[in-house]
Amino acid sequence: MRPEPSVGLRRLSMAGAFLVVAASLVAAPQPSHAQEVQSAPSFVDDFKSLDRSRWYVSDGWSNGPHQNCTWSKSLVGLSDGVLTLGFEKRQTKDREFACGEIQTKKRYGYGTYEARMKTDTGSGLNAAFFSYIGPADKQPWDEIDFEVLTKDTSKVQVNTYISGKPKNEKLADVEGGTDKGFNDYGFVWEKDRLRFYVNGKLVHEVTNPEELPTHSQKIFFSLWGSDKLTNWMGPFSDPGRKVTMQVERVAFTALGEPCQFKESLACSISSGANSN
Repeated sequence: MRPEPSVGLRRLSMAGAFLVVAASLVAAPQPSHAQEVQSAPSFVDDFKSLDRSRWYVSDGWSNGPHQNCTWSKSLVGLSDGVLTLGFEKRQTKDREFACGEIQTKKRYGYGTYEARMKTDTGSGLNAAFFSYIGPADKQPWDEIDFEVLTKDTSKVQVNTYISGKPKNEKLADVEGGTDKGFNDYGFVWEKDRLRFYVNGKLVHEVTNPEELPTHSQKIFFSLWGSDKLTNWMGPFSDPGRKVTMQVERVAFTALGEPCQFKESLACSISSGANSN
């Protein structure tokens, strides 16, 4: 997702972001992989309501010139226990489209992160569940991603950013497609490794210490478009309708704590297991 909030919560544009992050890291102390990662408590949110003490709704800005939509709180909604983020044609400031995003106010550390969600389809769009922290919070840019590039709903892309540099990009199959029903996406972040799961199946594992995040992060959901990142997201065309991303549940279970619901990865994935 390559984000960075400014004015507290706004995110840096992709264009020039690497230069900004690199410059900030020159003066900042380099992260120590031996440091303790602090975390807010475990939680489960089934979106019966939007907990404003937990979630900040992005509104009134975009992430930079690569993004063709402006975040709008009106495109974040709840219905029957489902969070919906939207993308639609609507002139807002200097953007022709509007889109939706939420992010946690607190930061989370080692543990199991999981979301049950369904995407729409459309070239040039990105439906994402990820964790992130960066220079606006006086931290290096660390990030852990699930991104569905909805040009191809048979796959999800997993990725990490360490001090602003992309690592571990991989496409993983999603049986049945991300748009045909709800699927479970989860990652287990530990000090010495990071594991990505799709519907309970291990799809990627990272054990290189230089490619593991070392800073607690906020949790994000976002749906956005681009008419510039065509090599990655595909050529953008006006979908001619409101596109949506739906989330039934999100949870964080701190490392070592008991699982919080029976379907949770934390119930079946132990710290010593390499696969489910």
